[in-house]
Amino acid sequence: MGGKVEARLKDLGIVLPDAPTPVANYVPSLIIGDLLFISGQISMGADGEIITGQLGGAVSVDQGQAAAKRCAIFILAQTKAAVGSLDRVTQVVKLTGFVNATAEFGDHPKVINGASDFMVEVFGDKGRHTRAAVGVSSLPMNCAVEVDAILRIEQYI
Repeated sequence: MGGKVEARLKDLGIVLPDAPTPVANYVPSLIIGDLLFISGQISMGADGEIITGQLGGAVSVDQGQAAAKRCAIFILAQTKAAVGSLDRVTQVVKLTGFVNATAEFGDHPKVINGASDFMVEVFGDKGRHTRAAVGVSSLPMNCAVEVDAILRIEQYI
């Protein structure tokens, strides 16, 4: 059964995918007190295919923003799997975005805006967060973007 946040996602035409399972020796999420830590979510399309390539190369800033938004959608899928209801999110605390980029590329913040803007679109002021946008020379499976998150949650609903 969905709540207010899931109704908002429906209004936006967003269907949450199943939360992916880890591909290595880590957990997808961890709750410590009222903080929920979400492991890095890679850019994966609605079709399940990984969005690959380097920004500054074959991937445009617009495509990178769309890839970052997909990472944010998977963050919400992991959040729902961890706590049951997205209505338990009281604040998106921090996003860290990693952009697979050429050495010359410098618009990492514009790319990660795809995830940041989506969080604000979904949660309003509770979606405003601190952030880092980092360029890297490669990412797992050549994905274009990876984003991890820290969210504050209600401990009991």
